Amino acid sequence: MTFQGWAEIALTLCLSVLIAWPLGIYLSRVWNGEKTWLDPVLRPIEGAFYKLSGVDPGRSQGWFGYASALLAFNLAGFVVLYGLLRLQGLLPMNPQGFGALTPDQSFSVAVSFVTNTNWQSYGGEGTMSTFSQMMGLTVQNFLSAATGAAIAAALARGFIANRGEGVGNFWADMTRTTLWLLLPASVVLAVTLAGLGVVQSLAASVSAAGVEGGQQTLSLFPTASQLAIKQLGINGGGIFNANSAHPFENPTALTNLITAVAINVLGWAAFFAFGRSVLAKKDVRALVIAAFVLLSTATVGIYAAESQPAPALVAAGIEQSVNMEGKEVRFGVPGSTVWAAQTTGASNGSVNSMHASYMPLAGGIQIFLMQLGEILPGGIGSGIAIMVVMAMLAVFVAGLMVGRTPEYLGKKIEAREIQFAMVAVLVLPLAILGFAAVAAVYPTALGSLLNDGPHGLSEILYAYTSAAANNGSAFGGLSANTPWWNTTQGIAMLAGRFVPAVAVLAIAGALAVKPKLAPSAGTLPTHGPLFIGLLIGVILILGGLQFFPALALGPIVEHFQMLAGAAAA
Repeated sequence: MTFQGWAEIALTLCLSVLIAWPLGIYLSRVWNGEKTWLDPVLRPIEGAFYKLSGVDPGRSQGWFGYASALLAFNLAGFVVLYGLLRLQGLLPMNPQGFGALTPDQSFSVAVSFVTNTNWQSYGGEGTMSTFSQMMGLTVQNFLSAATGAAIAAALARGFIANRGEGVGNFWADMTRTTLWLLLPASVVLAVTLAGLGVVQSLAASVSAAGVEGGQQTLSLFPTASQLAIKQLGINGGGIFNANSAHPFENPTALTNLITAVAINVLGWAAFFAFGRSVLAKKDVRALVIAAFVLLSTATVGIYAAESQPAPALVAAGIEQSVNMEGKEVRFGVPGSTVWAAQTTGASNGSVNSMHASYMPLAGGIQIFLMQLGEILPGGIGSGIAIMVVMAMLAVFVAGLMVGRTPEYLGKKIEAREIQFAMVAVLVLPLAILGFAAVAAVYPTALGSLLNDGPHGLSEILYAYTSAAANNGSAFGGLSANTPWWNTTQGIAMLAGRFVPAVAVLAIAGALAVKPKLAPSAGTLPTHGPLFIGLLIGVILILGGLQFFPALALGPIVEHFQMLAGAAAA
């Protein structure tokens, strides 16, 4: 560990939050339909969309109508993307000549990108045509991110309403988030990255002379434009199999910093947008602090673990000051570990190093960050939505201890809200531990593992955690392109995305019809250190009690085996 390393980590984490603050104000104005500097250009385009589709943006929907529109829209997106992948060999812009994907892989990929997971059981440069990348995957990168933002916007309206009935208009929220935020931000970032050396080309490949004089054929794609929304939309799926470790996608330390910051910036922006929209900036600032403390602590743990040489190499007499296995020399340990923490704390899943090559405890921290519910800061909107659910559970626990009806942001939190909150948080352990338990004893599933023992269990846990948490990153070694893994992970992705989404919208609907209450002497302050500590405790207990036994059998046992093996050597 070095001062330079700590400085790089601090810069990356802090820049994400600092840039997010003004973006959050802007996003709040977009959600609320307030005037912005892009209105003269985008209002006519927005109006044309509504006219063609017959949408009345001023008509507010109840939570059930909002949820139905969300589910129908995403179902249509799945059907279109699935069809595109099955017909890939017949569609244009396929200079590589790639054929169609199999039915089970098409299902997995379509579900993955519709749910903002971007789990990839394939190498992008060897499977997907330019048309599939641009018109299929990239389109869903925009739409899935906008879907998450819409959920947070609806929840904010539930809190701000005073005996209201609606939570907004899904179609308007989707359109505004895409046109006003995601598209302009992606254009700016794509142009910046292309100027810094990220490839942007419609050509299939280019030939180049190698160091020894031989010829190489290098795959090319419109990478910069895909990379921009991949990071800003907190999607994570890369064009290349090596993802952001590939030099065409992430050539320098500067592009690494920019794209690492981009992972979390709109996730944090959604926190600030929510706070401004519900007129509770101090209370939401407490949520930001709690999330930042947890993310920073996890980053410190990963950096500390990776700043030591692998014990087996030390025992073998090999000189190595840090663990560089699976990492790019141009990024080093600090640039790799802060990325690993940010991508698993958010629902991003992009990688610039191979997570399976990390020390067991560092890999365990990455799994645990996802198991907390992807709230650090999570996806655009989906992260703040689940963090608010955690805050509601925290005030409920506090209310039980002091014998008062819990309140949060001016609304009473009663049985209906807590029931839906528990649905939102319990779907993760059910999907992760349920599928992992079956896979751990099912021969077909075990046949896809490269390793047995604790690391093999870690591969299983990581895969289902990544799928259910809509993250998309993976431990190398798992051959996931089989009917079992494609199908079960697809189901886990759907459950992890849409069950919490519907539960949060139900909470928004229940809150909207309640009166807005003024704080009283019995109201628990939800902006101070006491509440921040309580919230962190609730988050850790929910994650720890549910997942610690499984983690103890995987990365924790593997860590002790590693130390014992080194000592014996």
